[in-house]
Amino acid sequence: SYAILAPNPHNRQPWLVDLSRDNEVTLLVDRDRLLPHTDPFNRQIVIGLGCFLEIFRMAAAEAGYETKIDLFPDGARADALDDRPVAVLSLSPGGTRDPLFAHVPDRRTLKEPYDTGAEVSQRTLDTILQAARATQVAATNDPDAVLALRSLSHEAIRIEIETPHTYKESVDLFRIGHKEVNANPDGIDFSGPLFEAMHLAGLFNRDVAMDPDSTAYKEGLKAVYANTDTAMAHIWQITPGNSRLEQIAAGQDWVRLNLAATALGVGIQPLSQALQEYPEMSDLYSDIHDRLAPGGGTVQMFARLGYAAPVPQSPRWPLEAKVLG
Repeated sequence: SYAILAPNPHNRQPWLVDLSRDNEVTLLVDRDRLLPHTDPFNRQIVIGLGCFLEIFRMAAAEAGYETKIDLFPDGARADALDDRPVAVLSLSPGGTRDPLFAHVPDRRTLKEPYDTGAEVSQRTLDTILQAARATQVAATNDPDAVLALRSLSHEAIRIEIETPHTYKESVDLFRIGHKEVNANPDGIDFSGPLFEAMHLAGLFNRDVAMDPDSTAYKEGLKAVYANTDTAMAHIWQITPGNSRLEQIAAGQDWVRLNLAATALGVGIQPLSQALQEYPEMSDLYSDIHDRLAPGGGTVQMFARLGYAAPVPQSPRWPLEAKVLG
């Protein structure tokens, strides 16, 4: 019940768990919840599953259980996920409580413009970075570096939105109004009085969102650029290679970094566009790796940091929708 609160790409919540065996949990991926256009090799989905595993481990420890995690026990493909288990988790008495667990209910992805008058201090960045255990992490609040990374992430979002098949993948996952959100509590949430009114007036729907000449499209662009362009610091993770095990480790560390930021009241939002592995993004993919991993390796996560007012929790499918057996 805690693990399903984990961050994951486009809020797809791609996890399924089999509880048919005593003291054992089998984690599977729901292949109906993949993102084939923006995440063609399922790398981001695996990172989300790593986030799930780390919160599960924390929650079990809080309840007095040690979690042994056997990753991909039947093997895994590098190019796509299949029906084989992602992990088998065995529980036994023990476990070490983790102070970051206290912040799981309050963790949010803060997708709002940040206060450009509120600096993220180096001391704050250093504290957040200490939460990582298995991946190389770094951050910057240097004004020149932040400005350059704002520009890069702005351009990456422009490419994703102006590439029809990648943008449509997101638009298809828009949940517009409370009825759609209640029916499918995943994807990208557009609920609240403003979106309800626009939807009823025919000013905002999926067809309108796909039309570059529409007001909704233009205002949507302004909104996402307002986010990238108000980053006050950036943080990123690097692994030596890009194996499934490294992607899981990136997810486990990513949620730890996210929780450490939450503990300090710092907003955080992934800017994954430049890390996506489809042809139209290849130049920026190379650019961001040259900037952030000049010594080699794979940049697994890249995000902006800053301060803004709190936001509500993203919708989640109920526990029973994710449990098999």
